[in-house]
Amino acid sequence: MSVGLLYLLFSRVDMSRLWSVARHASPAWLAGALLLYGLMILTSTWRWTLLLRAQHVLLSYGFLAQSYLVATFFNNFLPSNIGGDVIRISDTAKVAGSKTLATTVVLIDRGIGLLGLALMAASGATLMHRMAVGPVGPGVLWAGFGIGAIVATPALLIPETATKLLQPLRVFHAEWVDARIEKLTYALTRFKETPGALVGCFGGAVMVQAILVAFYMAIARSMNIPVGFAELAVIVPVSFIVQMIPLSVNGFGVREATFGFYFTRLGLPLESALLVSFMGAALIMLFSLTGGVAYLRRSVLS
Repeated sequence: MSVGLLYLLFSRVDMSRLWSVARHASPAWLAGALLLYGLMILTSTWRWTLLLRAQHVLLSYGFLAQSYLVATFFNNFLPSNIGGDVIRISDTAKVAGSKTLATTVVLIDRGIGLLGLALMAASGATLMHRMAVGPVGPGVLWAGFGIGAIVATPALLIPETATKLLQPLRVFHAEWVDARIEKLTYALTRFKETPGALVGCFGGAVMVQAILVAFYMAIARSMNIPVGFAELAVIVPVSFIVQMIPLSVNGFGVREATFGFYFTRLGLPLESALLVSFMGAALIMLFSLTGGVAYLRRSVLS
């Protein structure tokens, strides 16, 4: 899928024009984009810290920031982003005293992040009516956010109801499943008792999405591509949602096709969509190399 979409997209652009614009990108704006991505990592770490503390798992912010960097490295240099979650779970399971608890925290973090993503996309589409062109308009995005909130609320406010849904799994290994359900219920009950952590995490999730939109806007500004925050507030979250479908390698091709779909409907050339998308991916991979350095350093010290 990645190869096919990229071939199709590049066959429709003027390569000489594409490289000409890329060569004249402003280093200052690109440096600003890297700083924004670093701020996103710090904000994401803060969200994770809030959820862990709600479970009485006390780890330093510095340790968690380093773990998040390593996870980002694995997310960007492995075919899927599961590797990064494994790193985060592994780094917190010992102090949490349970892999189930550490996994629950990461999954809740992921789920709240998706809600923040959907809210950003829906808000951007509402503010920028031109983005209603195509299959994903404001109504669809608001519906997605509403469904996500409806699904998440019972799990967090009525833990017993959520864990009862897992009871059929007891047919595989009753004792093992019962132990995991008990730990999951305990974790969800803790979150119910600390709503401030969930509210803070959701606010952080919205902030993360806003920073990522600003990250891509800085990239667009570096090449004088006239696309605004409201437009990107739709394009960027939708591209992340599309990338979750397991049809590509790290979203390549699918992400560019999504950017191209919206950019062309805004009257912008396809070249500009590919430039913003590829430059964003390149900067993210460049930044994530710091996680690789952190991982090597940690391996040497251990």
